[in-house]
Amino acid sequence: MRIFSALYTRVLAWSAHPHAKWYLGGLSFAESSFFPIPPDVMLAPMTLARPDQGMRYALITTVTSVLGGVAGYLIGFFAFEAVEPLLKDVGYWEHYLRARAWFENWGFWAIFIAGFSPIPYKVFTIAAGALLMNLPLFVLASVLSRGARFFLVAGLVMWGGARMEAHMRRHIDTIGWATVVLLVVAYFVIQM
Repeated sequence: MRIFSALYTRVLAWSAHPHAKWYLGGLSFAESSFFPIPPDVMLAPMTLARPDQGMRYALITTVTSVLGGVAGYLIGFFAFEAVEPLLKDVGYWEHYLRARAWFENWGFWAIFIAGFSPIPYKVFTIAAGALLMNLPLFVLASVLSRGARFFLVAGLVMWGGARMEAHMRRHIDTIGWATVVLLVVAYFVIQM
C-alpha cells in the first residue's frame, strides 16, 4: 500500500509554498501544546527543497515549538481542570500520569528527554504547568532539547542532500510503514 509516497510528494509541494515558513511555525507551535503531528514532517522536506535555508528552518521550528511548549505549560498552570477530561478522552491520561511521575523523579531531565524524543512533548508541557515546574528551567530544557532535535534533523537532511532525497523517495513507503510499526510497538511497551 503506497500511501506514504503520495503524502511525501504533497508535503514536498507544500514546502515550496511562499508561506511554508509560517505553516512550519504554526505546526511547531501547535504540536507542542495540543496537535499530534510533529513538525519534522515539514522541516525535513523544506530543508530538502532549500538546503541553504535548513538552519533557518530549524531555528523557526525550535522557537515556535518552545513558544508552543510555554502555551502548553500555561494550559497546565491555569486550566488543568478543564483539560483533564480531554486528556482522558483522547487517550493521553496514562501518558500524563507517566509524565507526572517523571517530573517527581527527574524534573528538568523529563522535559529534556520529552523534547528530544518522539514521546508526546505536549503532555509534558501541560504536566509541567500543572505541577508548577520552574518556568525558566522549563524553557531552558525545552530550548536545549527541541533545538538539538530540530537542528539535528535539518543538519542530517542538509548533509544527505539530493542523494538522501532520492533514497527517501524510493523507500518512503517502507520507511513510513516501519515507523507506524515502531510507534505501535512503542505504545504497547509503554503501556506495560
